[in-house]
Amino acid sequence: MTTPTMSTNVPPGGTEVRPAPSKPPVRQRRQEGGTILAVPALVWYLVFMVGPMIAIFVIAALHWPGMLQPVSFAGFDNVRTVFGDPVFWDAVRNTAVQLAVALPIMIVCAYMLGYYVAQKPPGHRVLRYLLFIPGLISTPAKAMVFYAALSPDGLVNGALKSVGLGSVTDAWLASPSTALACLIVLDIWGGIGFTAVLFAARLGSVPEEIGEAAQLDGAGHWRTMWGVHFPVIREYVGVVTMLQFLWTFFGSAQHVLLLTQGGPGSSSTTLSFLVYQKAFIAADLGYSQTVGVILFLVGLVGLLGIRRAFRQNY
Repeated sequence: MTTPTMSTNVPPGGTEVRPAPSKPPVRQRRQEGGTILAVPALVWYLVFMVGPMIAIFVIAALHWPGMLQPVSFAGFDNVRTVFGDPVFWDAVRNTAVQLAVALPIMIVCAYMLGYYVAQKPPGHRVLRYLLFIPGLISTPAKAMVFYAALSPDGLVNGALKSVGLGSVTDAWLASPSTALACLIVLDIWGGIGFTAVLFAARLGSVPEEIGEAAQLDGAGHWRTMWGVHFPVIREYVGVVTMLQFLWTFFGSAQHVLLLTQGGPGSSSTTLSFLVYQKAFIAADLGYSQTVGVILFLVGLVGLLGIRRAFRQNY
């Protein structure tokens, strides 16, 4: 019985010719190259973003009375200390008031101002640059401007006296009833111009035919602004709102530090400033990072809530 033989591609010279190995597809090579290029950024993110985030939760469970002091495990003692501290609840109230007042005013006014700029009125290019000015000024410089305006002998009291309202004058930054309000005004002034420019840039990409069709149907500027253009950029409004929420929620400590130091008493202490105060002034790192954990969790819930509120309905 004969066995079948497999045919091979053997040329007359007797040497077998093997097919060349196939190269991976171009798309696969591009994906591999993109992965390699992303490794440095991924390492940077893990070390300087994820690492500190994990450290916050670890330090919150420690009793650490200073950077060079011995460390011991505290468990949930820091949580009980924080929740039993009246200053913490004052900071919670102040932060809630700050967000509830500053964020809606900033977003609504910035959207209206951005809509006006997007209509390209006379001088709209110059107006765009003017709106950027608060964003170009450093935080200490902005604090000095507000300190000069709101001090007892400052511009605000001087203007009130000049119009016969001297009885209304006050030490605005040193009064428990007005210190937080002054910080909120600074937050709004510092963020409204930059936010308006962002809205103007996004509204400028909306097709003009949409607004023209609405006006032909009898819609005025107010109805066109809120009933036509706002639904089109609804998700973008949500993104900008999230950015301003984060800036106000986590970045208010610098304004408090430069202008009021959290006082008088705790009338202008916010949660972000309380983290700084307990860590660098009171040297209670466990308490500080426990508040930091609360900030992280509340900020995450806030972002998810804003995203859900501004998602498209179609």
